[in-house]
Amino acid sequence: MNNSIEAIVDNEKDAELKYIGEKVLNAQRLNFDEGVLLFEKASLPYVGALANHVREKMHGDKTYFNRNFHIEPTNVCVFSCNFCSYSRVYAHRDEGWELSKDQMMHIIHKYDGKPVTEVHIVGGVHPKMNLYFFEDLLKSIKAHRPGLHIKGFTAVELDYMFRKAKLSVEDGMKLLHEAGLDSLPGGGAEIFHPEIREQICADKVDADGWLNIHKTAHLSGMHTNATMLFGHIEKYWHRVDHMERLRQLQDETHGFNTFIPLKFRNRDNDMSNVPESSLIEDMKTYAVARLYLDNFPHLKAYWPMLGRQNAQLSLSFGVNDLDGTIDDTTKIYSMAGSEEQTPALSTAQLVALIKQVKREPVERDTLYHEIKNYANDDVHELEVNPYYN
Repeated sequence: MNNSIEAIVDNEKDAELKYIGEKVLNAQRLNFDEGVLLFEKASLPYVGALANHVREKMHGDKTYFNRNFHIEPTNVCVFSCNFCSYSRVYAHRDEGWELSKDQMMHIIHKYDGKPVTEVHIVGGVHPKMNLYFFEDLLKSIKAHRPGLHIKGFTAVELDYMFRKAKLSVEDGMKLLHEAGLDSLPGGGAEIFHPEIREQICADKVDADGWLNIHKTAHLSGMHTNATMLFGHIEKYWHRVDHMERLRQLQDETHGFNTFIPLKFRNRDNDMSNVPESSLIEDMKTYAVARLYLDNFPHLKAYWPMLGRQNAQLSLSFGVNDLDGTIDDTTKIYSMAGSEEQTPALSTAQLVALIKQVKREPVERDTLYHEIKNYANDDVHELEVNPYYN
């Protein structure tokens, strides 16, 4: 039996799906209706085979990760998103945490001499933690460790900071970039369409505002990521609409590094009555994203959210990045019911995770420059070497 991707497409009985498969093989862009059709009609094996074809055409077996750690300044937030299990509204800030600048610098100092390449700073929107508070923090981090890449602040946090400081997006971004901010994470995107956004996160920055902040970052020379919160009350076409807006901006700026679909988790939030998506639905979402976002170089699965085995599975459905070692426990997803309650892996463990499914582990920096290819490294030797743990 011929199991090549060409044979899989040729044997597809549905004419519309076969045509989509032929477009993928010919590197032709899918349109909106075709994206929706893949969600509605395509089998998981079919869409997965197409996505894996694209993934391997772009990256071969390379699977990227980086050595990073998180700082979460606060979980106190002026916004009240229905899906959030993490934040405590400002009126109940005594139930949350607020880190001082000194406490955050203490976390930075913990990694002195360790080969981490990135600190990821993201948290709730706290009125006291304004633009100038974070400008000072960024300058202190860079003064202490100039080579550490700072990826920080969702568009939701930035929108609030800029408005409170009465600065334009351009001026606010310039101030933070000059203080040491190197790139933006992709959080706060959720689902762009107002029909859904108004139901799950009505009071925070809208789609146009989110996209404008990322566009401004791109035009200033910064790279950013993009996310999509899926598997709650949205329809398939809402997902495709979300990806279409991202694809259009990427055509214009080429500033996005990676797309990260985030699975909705329903523990301890105002949407706990909404059932979570199935594993099949999760993998199909990764696969369709890889096919639709043809101008995004990378597709990331956030392994603490999926769990280690499902993250491994995603590598056959278009994913080529598993994020990082995340050496400092991140609470945002563990509080929402993620598969990993203590999400931290040593480099050796992450390399082993990737090798177990016959992929090639490659350590990268935030901008996807390769630091080390572990394809020929012995995992057992890594495990006993303190440098990799």
